[in-house]
Amino acid sequence: MFVHISINGRLILRWCFAVMICLTAGAAFSWEMQEQPEAVVELFTSQGCLPCPAADRILTRLGDENKVITLSYHVDFWDYAGWADTFALPANGELQKAYAKRAGTGRIYTPQMIFNGERAVVGSSAEELRTALESASLELSLNVEIESQDIVNITAGPRSGLGNAIVWLVTFRDSAEVDVASGENMGQRLSYSHIVTSRRPVGMWDPTTGMEISIPVPEALGPANDGFALIMQEKDGALPGRILGAVMIAR
Repeated sequence: MFVHISINGRLILRWCFAVMICLTAGAAFSWEMQEQPEAVVELFTSQGCLPCPAADRILTRLGDENKVITLSYHVDFWDYAGWADTFALPANGELQKAYAKRAGTGRIYTPQMIFNGERAVVGSSAEELRTALESASLELSLNVEIESQDIVNITAGPRSGLGNAIVWLVTFRDSAEVDVASGENMGQRLSYSHIVTSRRPVGMWDPTTGMEISIPVPEALGPANDGFALIMQEKDGALPGRILGAVMIAR
């Protein structure tokens, strides 16, 4: 499809495939933007978990598909088994526990994939993943406008029948390899993609008024990250609900 991008009053016409939009302005910046995905897939994984590498590889393959945004959340509850996960964040484990509480099970495990904040499947089960993807969809479309060389404006219109949603900014590293020296995966070199480094709220979407938010891209990314996803997720009390819409921007 053709995408019109206006930067500093200058209209640029570029050809882009599927939903990956290439954004360039000389040497100032170079981004890729993924719009209108059908699914956000969140993988809870650990370097100390024996079946997790298979799920990590699946997530990488899913991330190559234009209609899926993938995020890898490393957890630390397997660290006791002999290897401390080098990417684990306590907040990742708390998010997984919140999903389990909302599901009414209280059970957490790895590898676990959550589709659009609703459906949990075993991350290494190809059959479960295929079924989840076939039925996955998002309620809202996010519109992205380039304001300047380093600011994007993201809007989502009102929509009745939905609840208020938190807008989360989730930063990630694009890829990394880790040599595991102990634990269940000892001796393996493990590869990872879209490794979550932070997750923080930056706004709200209201079903009656919609949302408009401006993101300063360099500041959002910081020096160590390769991209971020902006995720609109319904509140279920104090717990995470459905993901209604998302967009991803990467270097």
